[in-house]
Amino acid sequence: MGTDLPRLLPFCLCLASTLCGAEELRWGYSPSNGMPYAESIDHELAPGFIRDLGETVGQRLGLEVRFVETPDKRAESALAQGAIHLLCINNPQWMNAPEKLHWSPRLFEEEDALAQRADSAPLEDFSRMDGVRIGTSLGYVYPAPLMQAFADGHAKRADVRDLDTRLHMLEAGRLDALIDMRRPLEFLLAQHRNLPVAISRNNVQRYSIHCSYGPALPLNPERLDALLQAMVDDGSIQRLLGEQTARLRQRR
Repeated sequence: MGTDLPRLLPFCLCLASTLCGAEELRWGYSPSNGMPYAESIDHELAPGFIRDLGETVGQRLGLEVRFVETPDKRAESALAQGAIHLLCINNPQWMNAPEKLHWSPRLFEEEDALAQRADSAPLEDFSRMDGVRIGTSLGYVYPAPLMQAFADGHAKRADVRDLDTRLHMLEAGRLDALIDMRRPLEFLLAQHRNLPVAISRNNVQRYSIHCSYGPALPLNPERLDALLQAMVDDGSIQRLLGEQTARLRQRR
């Protein structure tokens, strides 16, 4: 009996932990995404789509998930170096070397929309702007006509750290318009109905949202692909997005 104890001890310790032998899944998130996707409070991820998605994936895979705040400008290097294993709310066009990452199936569609003060004339032709100051996201590449307008000086690009700041700059007249993802724009304006801001019904550009995995991902990427695809197919992804709208109503 005494000789068997040393061999049994690791086995017993393993049974005592559901995560025995499993690595944590370091799930990056960008504070700039905003709600309903992500909100950072004291550098901790608050309830939102990314947290709900990460916790669901972790439970189904039997992995512990740790959420890591990752600014946009550090996202690519963090994935490459293994500081984070994956990042969602991402698109290959936003990365300098997307071919070095593994890309998940499409989770859902998103679009960039233009917002202006409600009392302003709608901006519809980027080539005819004259000194218009537009609030943008640092490092983001926009459609060719708008990028050309920035290059020619017809429009002035103003990179602002977050959507909430851009909205209040727009309200104060320090910006003529801003561009951001439609869902976060609508979510924030629903919280601040007194802001005199209107969102254009037209989109600036439309794109697919994916997760990107770095080379240090602690599981087979095809396994994670299959899980995310199943969540798309059975409607789980859309339900998680919809739950954020319900949370917003409860706050109000």
